[in-house]
Amino acid sequence: MEKLINDFSFGLFFWQILLFVGLVLLLRKYAWKPILEAINNREAGIKDALESAEAARKEMQNLQADNERILNEARAERDAMLKEARQLKENMITDAKTEAQAEADKIVAQAQATIASEKKAAIADLKNQVAGLSVEIAEKVVRKELSDKKNQLELVDSMLGDVTLN
Repeated sequence: MEKLINDFSFGLFFWQILLFVGLVLLLRKYAWKPILEAINNREAGIKDALESAEAARKEMQNLQADNERILNEARAERDAMLKEARQLKENMITDAKTEAQAEADKIVAQAQATIASEKKAAIADLKNQVAGLSVEIAEKVVRKELSDKKNQLELVDSMLGDVTLN
């Protein structure tokens, strides 16, 4: 250590300090300043990217909330439309059943009226035919039986025997 102190030169020391200070100034101007600016710019870029990512996340949350709200509204509207369609279907079925029942009742009533009128007409026709036949038979029988008095009395007796009183 003593040798270093003995060989120490102020001139050399001065030039070394001067070169060191010059080197520090040069590095500060041309290296550290651009490096620090690049670091600061990168830090600002990262900060901006984080802020924009946060804004995008918030916007995505808002969009998801809007989508969920729209989806719920669409579901509610679909459910309402389905309910309305079901109600309309039930009303149409009920109306059709009622109309069909009324038509069937009308047809049955018409059929019953037709049957009744046909029955009355058939009975009337049958009565007319029976009456005509009865008259013809009676006429033939009366001609035959009334030819003499004895036959007339026998006919009256046999007819009285055949008649039953209710």
